[in-house]
Amino acid sequence: MREICFLFLLTSAAPAQNFFPDDPLDWEPRPVNVEKAAYRKLSEYYDLFLHQFGHPGERQPKNGPPIRAKGVSTLGEPMQGAWWVKRHYYHPMSIEELVKGTGGTTPPAMDRKWTVVSVKNEGVTPGFVIIDGNKRRYFVKFDPLTNPEMATAADSITSRFFYAMGYHVPDNYIVYFTEDQLVLGEDTQVSSVTGKKTRMTRRDLLEILLKVPLTRDGRYRATASLAIAGKPLGPPRYFGTRSDDPNDIVPHEHRRDLRGLAVIDAWLDHDDSRAINNFDALVKDRGVQYIRHYELDFGSTLGSGTEKPNSPRSGAYHFSWKESAAELFSLGLYIPYWAKARYPDYPSIGRFEWKVFDPEKWVPEYPNPAFLNRLPDDEFWGAKLVTAFTDDEIRAIVGTGELSDKEAEAYLLQCLIERRNKIGKTYFAKVLPFDQFRLDDGRLRWVDLGAKLGYYPRAQVDIQWSRFDNGRQTKSPLEDAKTVAVPEGGNGYWCATITSQAKRSQTIDVYVHRTGAQMKIAGIERTW
Repeated sequence: MREICFLFLLTSAAPAQNFFPDDPLDWEPRPVNVEKAAYRKLSEYYDLFLHQFGHPGERQPKNGPPIRAKGVSTLGEPMQGAWWVKRHYYHPMSIEELVKGTGGTTPPAMDRKWTVVSVKNEGVTPGFVIIDGNKRRYFVKFDPLTNPEMATAADSITSRFFYAMGYHVPDNYIVYFTEDQLVLGEDTQVSSVTGKKTRMTRRDLLEILLKVPLTRDGRYRATASLAIAGKPLGPPRYFGTRSDDPNDIVPHEHRRDLRGLAVIDAWLDHDDSRAINNFDALVKDRGVQYIRHYELDFGSTLGSGTEKPNSPRSGAYHFSWKESAAELFSLGLYIPYWAKARYPDYPSIGRFEWKVFDPEKWVPEYPNPAFLNRLPDDEFWGAKLVTAFTDDEIRAIVGTGELSDKEAEAYLLQCLIERRNKIGKTYFAKVLPFDQFRLDDGRLRWVDLGAKLGYYPRAQVDIQWSRFDNGRQTKSPLEDAKTVAVPEGGNGYWCATITSQAKRSQTIDVYVHRTGAQMKIAGIERTW
């Protein structure tokens, strides 16, 4: 019955009451069993033109109240489940756990041959699908000849950041091997320049490996990504819902874990954040089959463009009417912000910097409906995940990229630290940056993230307690209740309205539910 009420709350515009007795919920309801789900393949070019020149998804209204994020708990946190779970910010991970990432214990076995079962031989960099001696399937991707270590390092580092921030990602490893580690499957085929498929020969394999850089000791370096368990279903989109998924009831453009992803992608320069680089899989857990959503393909982050260094336009759309008009009417004198960036010559990094980086200006390669819909509370959520990483934790994760140029590694570390700080200063200023609320001996406590991280002085606030009528959704202010102490009284709800003295529009309503001697925080609402 409680699950039915939850679904009703998500879809109803006017719930009968703000809170239920068991709020706040932390997890999505147990998923409805998905018997069948169809694989879908998106056209990369259609997706580009749809988002660049179309208007997919529901957007924020120009007039009237904004559309707040949906699919969140009464505390404003995304519900844990098929899209996202709480990790590092909520439950600090050890250095060992951060370095380990998704799995960390199942790299391809090196004691037996790898069988190449399919191959991508077109383009600048090839790729394989291999089966190792333990019958595990891996997707193997390489660096371009011009930039050894670049894409593989980016993939390793970024996948671990994404995992620590709660997203579902594949289990990725950097591996080193020689040509004799590979054997060809009996049915492995290769495409000719005309598109004709023939059985792959050893010579075909050697010709493909000519496109791959060798390490100093004569080995090949690659990313080996363990195949995601379950039935592949193709990518989810950043708008709408899947019609064959009864559990997918929140339009993706209104999900906080996708809106706030704009801040995370800006930090890591994941400008290739489009639907085609995501992945849905039909998985089974505790007897229930449901669709889980993954972020993947991180080779185009941290200055890497996978097949070459990232474009100097990184952080700008492929095409913008506004920017094009500015260039036209200024007779070419207009200089966009991204063109002012300067990049050191580190082939293992590509183009990544922090001095020109502006989180407010950064955008992916083409418009993303979820990113465009984000509000300051969505940005705050993303920023608190990014700023949860200490310098030492960032250093440890960067180390998983196994960059041989330690000067390049130090530069990458500096970029990530400086970009993290810019994100914190930008988005903690747009709301009252209090979080991690708790009750301590009848008093309301919190953490001022802006002050804790040294971005801003401790915020000065006023507090006003009210009695909250959960049915009528009305507040009755209490004249003398203006401290952190929860007012005395019987069972029911109280609301502490915390207001910034510097900017009165920035408030946080913290709802406390008392039942007998027990009290808990039932909800949090932010305004700005």
